[in-house]
Amino acid sequence: MELAILISGRGSNLGAILRAVRDRQLDARIRLVLSNRPAAAGLDVAREAGVPTTVLEHGSYPDREAYDAALVAQLRTHGVDSVALAGFDRLVTGIFLRAFPGRVVNIHPALLPSFKGLHAQRQALEYGARIAGVTVHFVDEQMDHGPIIAQAVVPVLDDDTEQTLSERLLAEEHRIYPLALQRLARGELRVVGRRVIGGVP
Repeated sequence: MELAILISGRGSNLGAILRAVRDRQLDARIRLVLSNRPAAAGLDVAREAGVPTTVLEHGSYPDREAYDAALVAQLRTHGVDSVALAGFDRLVTGIFLRAFPGRVVNIHPALLPSFKGLHAQRQALEYGARIAGVTVHFVDEQMDHGPIIAQAVVPVLDDDTEQTLSERLLAEEHRIYPLALQRLARGELRVVGRRVIGGVP
C-alpha cells in the first residue's frame, strides 16, 4: 500500500502508523505526510522518520474543491494509492474521494454515529455517557459518517476529565488504526451497503 497521511496537529496517530510500518505490522510505504498547517508538530515526527513532507495551506485556495484538486495532484506526484486522515481538520470533497475510491480512511475519538465533529470527548462527558470509544471508518462526503471499519470501547470513569478520557482513547486509537490499515493493505475489507466485511473485531 502506497500511503499518504494527512495531518493538522501533533501527529500522534502518525507516530503509531510509522511504528507499525517499522515493526512490519503494516504492509505500507509512507509516501508522503501532508499538512494544511505549516506549524503542525507532526511534520517534525515525519521528518525524524525520514518520510517526505509537504504543506498545502488551505487558505491559499479559493474553495474546498480547488484545495482538494491540489491535494490530489500532490499525492499523485508521490505515487499514493491510499490515504489515512490522522487529525486532519478539513472535510474532503468528492473530488478527493473519487481520486482514491474506497481508499480514504479516518479515525474519530468517539463511537460513531455518536458525538461527531470537534471535541467528541467533551461531548461524551457532557452527555453523561458511561462508555466512550474510537472509530476507524471509510470517509465519505459527510462529516464522520462513512462505513465503520473498527471500533474500540473504554469506560467513562466518574472522575474523568476531558484530558484523562482523551488519553485513554488515544491509546486505543494508536492500537486499532494500524490494524485497520493493515486490513486495507491486504485487501480484506469489503463494503456491503453500510457494513464493512472483514473489519477489525
